[in-house]
Formats: sequence, structure tokens, C-alpha cells
Amino acid sequence: MAETTPDTHHSSGLGRELDRADTDACERVARTLLNGENDQVDSPEWVALARDAWEDLPLRLRREVHRFRRYSGPMGTLEIGGLPVGQATLPPTPTVPGSVQRTAGISAAVLTMVACGLGEPLAYRAEKSGALVQDVVPVPGQETFHGNAGSVPLSFHTENGFHPHPPDYVVFLCLRTDHDRRAGMRVAGIRQALPLLTPADRQALFTPEFRTVPPPSFGPASSSRPDLEPRPVLSGAAEDPDIRMAQLVTTPLTPRAAKALTEFGRACEATARTLHLMPGDLVIIDNRVTVHGRTAFHPRYDGADRWLQRTYVTTDLRRSRDHRPQDAHVLAR
Repeated sequence: MAETTPDTHHSSGLGRELDRADTDACERVARTLLNGENDQVDSPEWVALARDAWEDLPLRLRREVHRFRRYSGPMGTLEIGGLPVGQATLPPTPTVPGSVQRTAGISAAVLTMVACGLGEPLAYRAEKSGALVQDVVPVPGQETFHGNAGSVPLSFHTENGFHPHPPDYVVFLCLRTDHDRRAGMRVAGIRQALPLLTPADRQALFTPEFRTVPPPSFGPASSSRPDLEPRPVLSGAAEDPDIRMAQLVTTPLTPRAAKALTEFGRACEATARTLHLMPGDLVIIDNRVTVHGRTAFHPRYDGADRWLQRTYVTTDLRRSRDHRPQDAHVLAR
């Protein structure tokens, strides 16, 4: 394992690395979902199989995930190394826009089982065509895109804070690291950032004086939606609030809101960690209390670039029922 700095951690160095027996057990369970008869990731039937298969995963993994669901800790992240991704038979890293996983592989099976352990997988029709398992890969010509297809720095954000039903968790699984091992996932939690804010800035962040629009990954037309009412950045308990914010697409509407948002960004920078993920590293982000971003890296587009897979999770699927036709896992609006 590479040496780490105070601001840099490898998930395999945090005491949550599966041993070989548990890794093999996870792979055996994942392979039961690849029977070729019903292996369509987005089908309700396959998700139901993954939900049942979760119960067959090693106890240590299930216990860690369940504890995290009850309390996500000071950073709002859980990192577990040693998950199987089928590395020996991985195809080249995708390079097309909107890349997703429709047919189950080992990594998609692992992601979906973990999602079912946390709650229920969720997707948005306007983003990545509503796929439950999405590829996070660099795309030629989109280097400066401020989203999962780019390779420039990605600023701090919670996922889909503009939406009435944002995900409760975001789960990432690393299939390949970047060539230079420079790409880092940056995370910052409100539980560490909040003490750095003044009472006046905290109060301002709790006021509905901010407008957040959909991110660029939802398409160019989404940023002009007139139906999005102003919201606060922080909500809930004053001592342990939830966050809805994306530095790129959250606009403060008053001078005090602008000052507070700037100070919040500084507090996130001061408390952030950078995770350099290796193949088999799983990261769960509590999207309610943690923002995340990415450092820059240099893709080569040679089939061996950085490749993460991502899925969203809700703890209460029913609360979004009016947005999900046929009670599916995809929010249509």
C-alpha cells in the first residue's frame, strides 16, 4: 500500500479490507446473478434477485453497511476494499458519452446488492438514460466537462440537490484506477465543516435564499428550469443538518447567502479528504451530510483509463412514488 498524507487515504488502509475468503464469497454470490436468463440490471426482477442475494454476502460486509446506515460517522463515508470486480475479464474502459451497464457483470451485481443493503437503487430518467448502474469514465472531447465524463477538477456537490427526491446515498466501486494514480475522490462532511462556520453564516445557510439547478449531466436545457423554488443549503437539525448544494449550480440570491456559501466552501476545503481508489474499493457517501468532488487527472483513452461504477440509493422508495411510473426504480421527472 502506498504511503498516505494527512489529506490522502487509501480505502484499503482504513481497517475495512475484506480478507480473501470474504472476497471469494462475494464473487460466488455475485455470479449467481449472472445466469444469462435474467441478467438485465434495470429489470425489477433482477433487482429483486439482487435484494435476496444481499443476505448471502459475508456477515462482516453486511454489518459494516448496516452500521453505516444507522450513523454515517463524522465524514459521512464508508470505504471497504477487496470487493470483486471481475478484473481478469474486464473489457476496455468505455469511452462513449452516457456509458451505463445494462447487462449484469460482477461489479454491477456487487453494487446493486450493496444498494439493496442500504435501501433501494434509484435512477433519474434525464441522467444517463435512467440506468441503475452508471459508468464514471473520461470521454474524449469532454475533458473540461464539469461532470462524470470530464477529467478536470470537479467541485464539491451533493447529488441532485435540485430534485424533490435526491438520493440518500451514492455508491461507487472502482474497477480501474487512472494510469498515473492521480485521480482522487474528494469528500467533506458537514459534521466537521459546521464548527468552522459563524452563527450568522449558519443561519444564512438555513434560509431559502439559494437556487440549485440540475447539473450539466442532465442536459443543457435543464439549467433553465423556472419551476425550481429557492431552497436552503442546510436543513433539519441545527446541530446535525442535511446539505443540498452544488458549487457549480447553486446560486445565492442575497449578499448574506453569497457570503455564507463562500464560507461553507472554505470550511469544506479545510476539512476535506482525498481518496485514491484502487480496483475493488467501494465507497458509500451519505449524500445527506457529505459533499464530494474529484481532482484532475490525465486520461489516455487507451482502454485502460480510470473506471468507476456508480449507483444511487434511497432509504424510502415510496416517498417518490408520484415520480416513478409503474412503481419502477427510475424517476421520470
